[in-house]
Amino acid sequence: MDKKTEHIENLKEKVLLFGGVYSNLQALEELKRIAEAENISPENCICTGDIVGYCAQPEETVQLFKLWGAKSIAGNVELQLRDGAENCGCDFKAGSRCDGFSQLWYPYAQSKLSKSSLEFIKTLSESLHFEYTGKRVTVVHGSYSNVSEFIFKSTPWETKLKNFKETKSDVIIAGHCGLPFHHMEENKMWLNPGVIGMPANDGTPQVWYMVLNDEKEKLSFTHRRLDYNFTLTSKLMQNALLPQEYAKTILTGIWDNTEILPSLESGWQGFRIPL
Repeated sequence: MDKKTEHIENLKEKVLLFGGVYSNLQALEELKRIAEAENISPENCICTGDIVGYCAQPEETVQLFKLWGAKSIAGNVELQLRDGAENCGCDFKAGSRCDGFSQLWYPYAQSKLSKSSLEFIKTLSESLHFEYTGKRVTVVHGSYSNVSEFIFKSTPWETKLKNFKETKSDVIIAGHCGLPFHHMEENKMWLNPGVIGMPANDGTPQVWYMVLNDEKEKLSFTHRRLDYNFTLTSKLMQNALLPQEYAKTILTGIWDNTEILPSLESGWQGFRIPL
């Protein structure tokens, strides 16, 4: 099947980037409020995918996203939901704790989504391309060739470089791994804004997003933390048939496990990310 892509016109002014809403309605509500307070238009708000995920309000989250009018590509979760698949497609190791947890939250999300929400999910492209300050920018979920590929700060540059060559891009904006970072080499820029649906394993319930700026016609970026009503998010998860370990992570900012993480990122658990 050909990869569904979307091309949008040259973007100007601030661009808000975020990923992994994960059915966290409270975080999405707060991010939308910030965008509106800073006069960032919905067309300049871009999600790297996985609007649906671990938290308790998948239907409400998708409907708010539609109402907002922000842009998103499809994450692995959206692709699986679109195809009526039986699992989340996260590429977790079979039998791992993450795999076990996904057997709870994925069918829960699947059961809650309306026909309207599923129809919206089916409209999402797998990548998005735009021009910004004269640079070609591509938005992917995991990587351009593999939606479920985990790419981290410590992932070798050679792995990242393949994506720039495949897309003929200067900037790659990606999600999926759950951790915010930036990596620049060879006049290329890999940006991961992080996710707003779950903390970044740094010991704080705050979550992460990013803002691009085009002042003086030069691309700059800022990593930002997001405060939101995480107590309500966790309580709603505790009251649903969802992994209680994830409900605890919402409060503590510590992941239940580091199965998906390389050794470098695993060693950062509980430390505040210096971005």
